[in-house]
Amino acid sequence: MKLDPFYLIVDSAAWVGRLVPLGVKLVQLRIKDKEEAALRAEIRRAKKLCTAHGCQLIVNDYWQLAIEESCDFVHLGQEDLAAADLPAIKRAGLKLGLSTHDHAELKEALAAGPDYVALGPIYPTILKKMKWAPQGQDRIAEWKALVAPLPLVAIGGLNPARLPGVFASGADAAAVVTDITLSSDPEARTREWIEATAPWR
Repeated sequence: MKLDPFYLIVDSAAWVGRLVPLGVKLVQLRIKDKEEAALRAEIRRAKKLCTAHGCQLIVNDYWQLAIEESCDFVHLGQEDLAAADLPAIKRAGLKLGLSTHDHAELKEALAAGPDYVALGPIYPTILKKMKWAPQGQDRIAEWKALVAPLPLVAIGGLNPARLPGVFASGADAAAVVTDITLSSDPEARTREWIEATAPWR
């Protein structure tokens, strides 16, 4: 499986509607702390937008809703992986992405038979408080050797200037949240990312 090298992560269908039409081909919808009806509505709207623009939608955490809404890709963190019904996810035909931060988590992830593995944080990140130190580019190369032939997604503190080193180290996709969503011009920054990742597309 090949992932687009530009992996956008947003927290609402509104962001999907704003940025996906610019040419984004891979987006994760990561929403926290919403009631089920609101979540379902967000997933439905995001899915419709992604279908219209030829973009792959990945639903974070809510694998049951992803199955019910006929989505085709889900991403789970380690805590969500422990609680998820993996056979149900596989039966539904969903592709599966998994987060990892250390060797123990990587072992758990690979045992689950994912379609890609994510490693983070590569650089210091402001998104959430992490108990892990920044992994750095050497860890990307190490992880790629361990997960190949699965795609490896790098996440955490990435920006266009850091992309050449990230991809040279073995990442197949670079995930981004705040470098775009906190930008003074998210649309312009998104276009910059699309152009910066073009050599690996």
